[in-house]
Amino acid sequence: MNFEGKDVISIRDYSKDELLYILKIAKKMENSRKKLLDGKIMASLFFEPSTRTRFSFISAMEQLGGQVMGFAKANITSASKGETLWDTIKMVEQYSDVIVIRNPIEGAARLAAEASSIPVINAGDGSNQHPTQTMLDLYTIQKTKGTLDNLHIGFCGDLKYGRTVHSLTIAMSMFNAKMYFIAPEDLQMPEEYLEELRHKKILFQKTSTINEVISKLDVLYMTRIQKERFPDPMEYQRLKGVYQIGLEILKNAKKELKIMHPLPRVDEIKPELDNTPNAVYFQQAGYGIHVRKALLALVLGKIR
Repeated sequence: MNFEGKDVISIRDYSKDELLYILKIAKKMENSRKKLLDGKIMASLFFEPSTRTRFSFISAMEQLGGQVMGFAKANITSASKGETLWDTIKMVEQYSDVIVIRNPIEGAARLAAEASSIPVINAGDGSNQHPTQTMLDLYTIQKTKGTLDNLHIGFCGDLKYGRTVHSLTIAMSMFNAKMYFIAPEDLQMPEEYLEELRHKKILFQKTSTINEVISKLDVLYMTRIQKERFPDPMEYQRLKGVYQIGLEILKNAKKELKIMHPLPRVDEIKPELDNTPNAVYFQQAGYGIHVRKALLALVLGKIR
């Protein structure tokens, strides 16, 4: 497959076979130290805070022999002077070979791709999409469960604003997963995603209680209640801390249940779970390097 020059904007842009191919390349990257991107420059444009995504992209690029330029705060750029995103991208493409962008505005990555003549990778646009997180989530499930097919996966927490959940739901629908959406009604999955699952004849269940479905799950994907996404601070105060899991959750769970989280966590997963074989969220974060190395090498045409 040829991904050279292509943007990575939405998980919807990929077929099942394409996703499996990316995971195959990521597996090869685990033990590879080849400097495939020597002489290449990645522009890291983070208009919104990030730890794992930004650092893992930097690590991936540098492990491949490339260089990184960019910023982690928009207020140190000309955006603070009124420069449009379009103009920022037209300028940055003069200095780099690939652009990785995170922006709090939905659709910003797509706009950046339209402006750019070099590949653009979406590192998160508001509550919309986070495709590279989804790919590393798929890689984590494949590594820890041995398959992506026919699993029962529960999504818990902020499903309304959670872009990682939105993207992974779309991806797992390609693998005939049964999905359980665990959230208070105010934070439930947006109807557009549920309608898409109905159209694909993918089974799902909505509930507000983890204990109602925990015994059925192969994977529990926890998320934090995202304060920065709430338009109303009082609404956040009402809903924060609604889900908190600890060792007691394992009593009625399958022995091989895997607990994932895109991180950062706040209080939704107690530290007492960290050293159990069920907790894979720190490994999940580490797998991001392999997946992002694969994507950078693919879009820059160094692997086909």
